[in-house]
Amino acid sequence: MDPTNLQQGASPHYSLYQREVFKAGGTTGQLPPFSVHADELQESTKRKLSEHGYFYANSNAGLGWTDRANREAFYNWRIIPRALVDTNTRDLTTTLFGHRIPAPILFAPIGINKLYATEGELVPATIAGELGIPYCLSTAASQPIEDVAAANEAGAKEKNESNSVHHYDGPNGGKATSPRFFQLYMGHDDEITLSLLNRAWKSGFDVLMLTTDTWQLGWRPTDINIANYVFYYPKPVGNETGTSDPAFMKKFGEELKQDSGKWIDSSVWHGKAHTWEKIKWLIKEWKRISGGRPFLIKGIQCAADAKIALDVGCDGIVVTNHAGRQVDGAVASLEMLPEIVEAVGDKMTIIFDSGIRTGSDVFKAIALGAHAVMVGRLYVWGMSHDGLPGCRHVMKSLLADLDITMTVAGYKSITKDVFGKKDEVLKWNASGVYPRGEQASLKF
Repeated sequence: MDPTNLQQGASPHYSLYQREVFKAGGTTGQLPPFSVHADELQESTKRKLSEHGYFYANSNAGLGWTDRANREAFYNWRIIPRALVDTNTRDLTTTLFGHRIPAPILFAPIGINKLYATEGELVPATIAGELGIPYCLSTAASQPIEDVAAANEAGAKEKNESNSVHHYDGPNGGKATSPRFFQLYMGHDDEITLSLLNRAWKSGFDVLMLTTDTWQLGWRPTDINIANYVFYYPKPVGNETGTSDPAFMKKFGEELKQDSGKWIDSSVWHGKAHTWEKIKWLIKEWKRISGGRPFLIKGIQCAADAKIALDVGCDGIVVTNHAGRQVDGAVASLEMLPEIVEAVGDKMTIIFDSGIRTGSDVFKAIALGAHAVMVGRLYVWGMSHDGLPGCRHVMKSLLADLDITMTVAGYKSITKDVFGKKDEVLKWNASGVYPRGEQASLKF
């Protein structure tokens, strides 16, 4: 690609990252440290992670059929390329809850990141700040809320073409300069819940999403095989949100010394479901704390629940099956997206999660009506290889992939030309089998 005299559009030319990689290889012999082909990337984490880290990142519910369904659903939707369209500049930007962001991509909330890199959640939070795209912090994080916010700010401090796109002038409790959201696992102690919400708000997390599909971890045989629950082991990671919380420590600090699973068992994966009635209370409290900022339900998989979420006052939903980690043999998230969009898409914000691996996956989810998508395992695999540089390489590759897909498929604007236009830009094909291992490779 000719990098000279490029027209400047709303988005950076993320596609130039491909040239940067080619140029480094051709002129200095420097090659990428690992493959960003999703299947190869996942496989290569075996060489980088401990047994516990690898299986926690990659285990699925049951036989893994829901995880496979997530990928097969993408395979069945095919992009329709257009010819001779002026795509010399592309517009990947969108606005999400008042935040102008450079691409419709978020870092999904994933817990216990110290299993993948020593610095844990500080790694993706920093890269999100560098890129100007939203970072979602998990309640099950292995770093305190305040430290993750500081890392996100540090990443955003050095301005570049990507994070300079971000703009937001709404209320924010922490004077954040980068978009960050907080994912809540809600226990049954309201004082602790309110403490977490206040900490998140004061640290600049201005959107709240409640996960509703994981009161308890799903049955994951590959984790069961090695008793893969780090909280019960000596020197556990994943308690950091709890040990840094004044309300939790006041009530249970002494008990935690005797039972390292107290935080996770009582406040995160406690196995005691909430109901829609409790959601009304949570929305009210979050609106009070945040001055009316958005509240989302994460874990919606059918139109009926999407309508209930709308009725109880949710501003948005995350359409997800927890990446196939909770219910085996369940519907694919992408499979359910069109009917959910038809039911509530014009009334609330829809974020899609579960199975995103490539730029074309992002394109397809947006075309099917998602306002934005979450990426999870991809960035975990990247940071597992090389910490900050690995996470950065994976996310810049995804942005380049999306930008190039828009260019070569003939679509200029992700919001004007792609969003919600499945009948114009996609074709459904029920035949064929999702390919595995058929990419070009030197392996015999």
